[in-house]
Amino acid sequence: MKLGEFQYDLPPELIAQYPLADRALSRLLVLDRKTGAVLHRNFHQLGEFLRPGDTLVINNTRVFKARLFGRKESGGRVEILLVREREDGIWEALIDKSRRVSESAKIVFDDDSFLTVEKKERTRIQVRFNRPAQEVIDKHGVMPLPHYIRRPAEERDTATYQTVYAKNEGSIAAPTAGLHFTTAVLSDLEDRGAEIAELTLHVGPGTFKPIRAGTIENHEMEPEFFEINDKTAGLINQARRVVAVGTTVTRTLEYAARFAGPERTEDRPVLTAASGWADIFIYPGYKFRVVDKLVTNFHLPGSTPLLLVCALAGKELIFKAYAEAIREKYRFYSYGDAMLIV
Repeated sequence: MKLGEFQYDLPPELIAQYPLADRALSRLLVLDRKTGAVLHRNFHQLGEFLRPGDTLVINNTRVFKARLFGRKESGGRVEILLVREREDGIWEALIDKSRRVSESAKIVFDDDSFLTVEKKERTRIQVRFNRPAQEVIDKHGVMPLPHYIRRPAEERDTATYQTVYAKNEGSIAAPTAGLHFTTAVLSDLEDRGAEIAELTLHVGPGTFKPIRAGTIENHEMEPEFFEINDKTAGLINQARRVVAVGTTVTRTLEYAARFAGPERTEDRPVLTAASGWADIFIYPGYKFRVVDKLVTNFHLPGSTPLLLVCALAGKELIFKAYAEAIREKYRFYSYGDAMLIV
């Protein structure tokens, strides 16, 4: 498959720059894979499409203030995106204009805080802070909004670019399908008999890494840390249907299925508690083993999340739904509206 087959045109004004004041009032496009029907609802009506015995799986990762702005000792401004901390106190990071920053260079944030570039690699750098990193992040870090949000991060983004159930800090991007949920929506789903299960996948560069290969099959996903506990595995194993909230949850569950126990009669593997680094790349032709339904956002052209939803519902149906969403002026991407694939 060629990447050019998964492109579409989106009017720039449909890219949401801010979230709605009430998350649950986001629009919800419902796509039926069997009939091809498209329905238009609001997100707070999600419960109409779940049944008792369904298990909704959410990603409880928490975004940290991973973006830092500093200056080289020569005075040049530098933007850094922290990726993760290693056990030895070294942080992996992405940096703009990395060719202009040498190894051993200092990047200064204030009179007391700086980092040193320990090593430059092909795609990123390794850095060390002169003081506890968390202190610097708390003081100077900002929320790492995606590039298509064409404004600086604001204080409000600290709350709005975070799910209401975020717990385990470690992501550099929000699992955006979860941004539509409120505590009231979650309570409504439980009242209707649905179970809520949590897992963690810390979103890293792999989720939004552009596909550079002209042939899709040649793309390699960068691993991202995940964790599934015993309780979640048990809820999924007894579920009537598994409803994944977002492509991060989908990839985590489908990756975990590789190491699952014996197959059940209904052809769903028996999951067990697991943790590790998921690098699964899901594109059309993939056979889903765990996920039955998907709550998701609208995704960038030619992106790995778009390929995942095309794998679940078929490229023709997804592009039909996207075309209708554009006609109906849905709001796209992280702060935009939602989609339910049933």
